[in-house]
Amino acid sequence: MQMSFGTLELAQRLRRDSVLMKIDVLIDWEELRSKLTGLYKRELSHGGGQEPFDRLMMFKAILLGQWHSLSDAALEQALYVRIDFLQFCGLSLSDAIPDETTLCRFRNRLVSGNRLDDLLASINEQLQSHGLMIKGATGAVIDATLIESAARPKKAILLEVDTEGKAVQFEDGSQPGITCIEEQSADLDATWLKKGKKSQFGYRSYLVVDAQNGYVRGVHTAPANQSEMIHFEAAIKGAHIEANRVYADKGSASNANRQFLRNHKIKSAIMHRAYKNKPLSARQKLANKLISKKRYIVEQCFGTAKRLFGMGRASYFGTAKVNAQVMLKSICMNLKKAANKIFVDKPPRGVVRPNAT
Repeated sequence: MQMSFGTLELAQRLRRDSVLMKIDVLIDWEELRSKLTGLYKRELSHGGGQEPFDRLMMFKAILLGQWHSLSDAALEQALYVRIDFLQFCGLSLSDAIPDETTLCRFRNRLVSGNRLDDLLASINEQLQSHGLMIKGATGAVIDATLIESAARPKKAILLEVDTEGKAVQFEDGSQPGITCIEEQSADLDATWLKKGKKSQFGYRSYLVVDAQNGYVRGVHTAPANQSEMIHFEAAIKGAHIEANRVYADKGSASNANRQFLRNHKIKSAIMHRAYKNKPLSARQKLANKLISKKRYIVEQCFGTAKRLFGMGRASYFGTAKVNAQVMLKSICMNLKKAANKIFVDKPPRGVVRPNAT
C-alpha cells in the first residue's frame, strides 16, 4: 500500500508529536503479523472472490475504533475522511477501505481465535525493550470494575383484559391487575449486581497492572454477580506476571487464593477480611492500610479507561466479546501511556527516545 502524492502531502501536515503518530513509530507492527496468521483461512481455502484486507492494517483499524469508541459504521466513515487514521493504518487515499461488516467480522475473528492475549503480551514486550515498561516488575495489583451491559433488560407492563381482549378499565380510569415484569436481556451472559444502593446490569472486568507504572498486564471478564474470589486465579494466570508480590482487596481474600500465590512463589498482599466474631487484629489492620496505598494505581487505570476510552459500557453482547473490548482498550491505554513518555526525532519515522523527564 504505497502512498499517493496527495496522501503524502496531507500526511506531512500531521503533527509528528501527536500520540497516534508516536505510537506508529514506537511499535514495530510487523512483529505482530505472526500473531494474526490464519484469520483468513476460510477465504483463502475457498479461493476466488475479493482478496482479504491486510490483517495488520485491520488490527490497527480495530484499535482506532476502540480508542475512540466508534461503532463499526463510524469507524468505516472515519477511515474515509481522517488522514491520521489513513496514515496510522498505512492506507492511501486511493486504497480500498474495509466496510463495517468486514471490520466486525475481523474483530470477531480476533475473539474466536483467542489472539488478543498474545497481542497484548507482544506489545508489552516491545514497550519493555524501549525501556518504557519495567521488565520483571516487583509487584502487580489486581482489581475489578463494573462494565455496564449494552442491553439492559426492559420492563413490560401486563394488563388485565376482558373476553374481547380489551384492557379492563374502572370508571375512574384505573386498570386492575397491572403487574410489571422484566423481560430477558439480549445479552444473555450479563447479570445484576447490587453495590450499596445502586444496581448495575453487566460484567466485572479484572485488570492486573504493574504496581510501579500501571501498565495493564492481563484482563479477565466475568458476569457481574460472580464473586471476585473465584476469578482471582484465572486473572493472575492470564496476566503471565513476573512480579514477586500481588496486591488485592478483600474481595479476593481466601485461603485458596493465598495458597495459589504461594504455589507460584508469589508473596500475598491480599487484604484481610473480618468475619463474624473474628475481628481483625491490629497487625492485620496495619497490613490492610499498607496494601490499600498500593491499590490506587489500578483505580487510576479504571478511571483513565472509562474517561478516555469509554470502557464503562460494553458495546457487544457476551462475556468473550466484552472481554475483548476491555483487552483492546487496555492495549490502547498502554500505548497512550508509553507515547506520553517519548518524543520523536525528525524525519517522521525516526528514532524513538524516552523523554528526559
